Amino acid sequence: MQRKITGTAPNTQLPAGSIDSHMHIYNRDYPDQPGGPASPADFAGLDEYQKVQKWLGLERVVIVQANAHQRDNNCLLNVLAHFGEKARGIACIRPDTHEITLDRYHQQGVRAARIMHLGGGTRLDDLLSVNALVQDLNWSSIVQFDGNQIDSHSALLQQIQGNYVLDHHGKFFQPIDGDSSEFSTLLKLIDKGNCYFKLAGCYETSKSGYPDYADLGATAKALIAHAPERIIWGSNWPHVSLAPGDTPCDAQLLDTVCSWMPNTKVLQQIFVDNPARLYDFA
Repeated sequence: MQRKITGTAPNTQLPAGSIDSHMHIYNRDYPDQPGGPASPADFAGLDEYQKVQKWLGLERVVIVQANAHQRDNNCLLNVLAHFGEKARGIACIRPDTHEITLDRYHQQGVRAARIMHLGGGTRLDDLLSVNALVQDLNWSSIVQFDGNQIDSHSALLQQIQGNYVLDHHGKFFQPIDGDSSEFSTLLKLIDKGNCYFKLAGCYETSKSGYPDYADLGATAKALIAHAPERIIWGSNWPHVSLAPGDTPCDAQLLDTVCSWMPNTKVLQQIFVDNPARLYDFA
């Protein structure tokens, strides 16, 4: 089966300037690096993603360094050059990354560092070192770990300078509810004022599953009601944890997530205002 990259338009009409805040690009010219997972078998690439953009009504994009490429950011930088000012990048940064390299990345459109505790690259052990390294550039960090361990990681997260994003719906492998200690910790982190929460990859957390992801939706609605100014959205295309024939319909997935938003004002915040501010779009 082939990856679905176009089809019936979503019912939701996104606001002008909408931003996909999380996706990946692969290219056969950039081989997989040791320590990471394999690239998708179909090498989901730039041409395919641009069709998805058009299908969903997206205008701008934040490209996230793929785990397959580990610490080699060259594929990311190549795609940023293609998109120009319509894109920003999130790169794998190490504590020993030279400031000249960081400045070059910034000029090429990178605006955040990826901390990925579940798949190599840069792990939580290096979070504060990398965070300090990128502060002069006013970059944020996106942080991914097993969300069910958020209570134990809370003290570390509260030491982060500047903005950061809890990735992939918080990556709660066991869904949480509003009465859980994890949810309480999540609200405290958001209320501190520098934590964003990304709606991306419903299928990685939900147990009730496609198409409604009802268990995850209940938590998402509560977070959106609590702090709509701290929520962003990403397609997580090309859904690399799933086989191409098992990926959700991106239009239906978009409609599901948008159904959790109470009005067009919040839609504008989550798809335009919040990510534009966070990732330095003009």
